[in-house]
Amino acid sequence: MLIPSIDLQAGAVVQLVQGERLAVRDEDVFAWVRRFHKFPKVQVIDLDAATRAGDNLSLVRTIAGSLRCRVGGGIRTIARAEEVLAAGAQQVIAGSALFADGRPDVAFARALSEAIGRDRLIAAVDSRNGRVVVHGWKTELPISAVDAVPGFFIATGFSGHGFGIGPGAGRLVADMVTGAPTIVDPSPFRLSRFTDGSHPQPHPLAS
Repeated sequence: MLIPSIDLQAGAVVQLVQGERLAVRDEDVFAWVRRFHKFPKVQVIDLDAATRAGDNLSLVRTIAGSLRCRVGGGIRTIARAEEVLAAGAQQVIAGSALFADGRPDVAFARALSEAIGRDRLIAAVDSRNGRVVVHGWKTELPISAVDAVPGFFIATGFSGHGFGIGPGAGRLVADMVTGAPTIVDPSPFRLSRFTDGSHPQPHPLAS
């Protein structure tokens, strides 16, 4: 499913490259509302709320009157989540608040889920250069996006398409998830190899 996003900053729709460089700014917010009105879901991100530079809640309220929205940015407390839902959001997106002291804050995530309902909560894990970033992409945490979600397993990005590696990769991931002895050593394929200074090199057969 394609879910378009409307990012709001200072009352306008913007596009920021990696949360920093301004690429697009359009003060005609409702041109974007009309553009996306046929989509069953639209994501709305309040960048001012995310960076503690104010908020666009009144604009979110108006947009949510026309579109089915999931809204993120500045969802730091249960009260704020409830306020955004009351403004018309179908769901809220929590990101930075789900981390504390550089680790996932499972207690807050559970409390937020119980307060508003798990079906109305979306957990966002933003990453850059293999690390989780919070506070509007301003703070980098010492963990990867995969490490940030306990119990979450992902197997993707295989570069050997067409070489019949699917069954073996599936078996490896199944072994890792269930705790069984793995059919091969998975450590050369760890995500952190891109950030831990190990400088992975292609296999000689791949050259």
